[in-house]
Amino acid sequence: MNDFNSQYRTGNTSMDMSRDEGLRAFMLGVYNKLALGIALAGALAYATGTFEPLFVLVFTTPLLYVVQFGPIALILASAFIMRRPSPLGTALLYWTIVSLLGMGLGVWIAAASGGIELTSRAGSVMAPEFITIAKAFFVTASAFGALSLYGYTTKRDLGKFGTFLIIGLFGLIALSIISLFFPPSGMLETGIMLGILVISGGIIAFETQHLKEGYYNFSGDARSLAVMTNWGALNFFIAFYNMFTIILSLMSRD
Repeated sequence: MNDFNSQYRTGNTSMDMSRDEGLRAFMLGVYNKLALGIALAGALAYATGTFEPLFVLVFTTPLLYVVQFGPIALILASAFIMRRPSPLGTALLYWTIVSLLGMGLGVWIAAASGGIELTSRAGSVMAPEFITIAKAFFVTASAFGALSLYGYTTKRDLGKFGTFLIIGLFGLIALSIISLFFPPSGMLETGIMLGILVISGGIIAFETQHLKEGYYNFSGDARSLAVMTNWGALNFFIAFYNMFTIILSLMSRD
């Protein structure tokens, strides 16, 4: 949802890094952690959506508020608490947020398995099916791959756009929260979703380039690279999650 480690940011994109094996190994580590996070979130979503006692625990008890608001609370808290982030601390943060978001996705699995329609606050009716979930995942994964490839290969400095993307994302999130205090609007709801979709895509490209540059700034510093791997995987996962849920919502509408 945001770029956590601004201290790693740099504007240098002139060096040719496409053939560097160390960089490739580092980026592969980030993508592997992202893939494991997606797999864990998917497993938790399926378990929560199909195992009734777990569904009841997550969605009918105060645990619901932890699942709903825990990720954003942890993200905001980390900006103030983690002044000198450690590999262990950032790893715990990553897996906790992945787990909470994964359990929250269980409502889509429950709806698909039970043939239940979901209704947004603005009145949009969604009827997800497992084939729709699969299609949404494929579209999201394809878009992620293309955007990350662009961020990896482009010589254009994307750093100047990063701050605007992050500010825009938080602005849209704040707007969505404020809108809860006003009568629901289908147009506003769709506009916010599309805005978050576009910004999340931009963050994927920006974060890929950011990780490339950060690798060269901290090459040889195993601790910093481990922290960067966790931050990068978390930024990627949140962007992937945002895109997937929005695409799934749009594809599931009647």
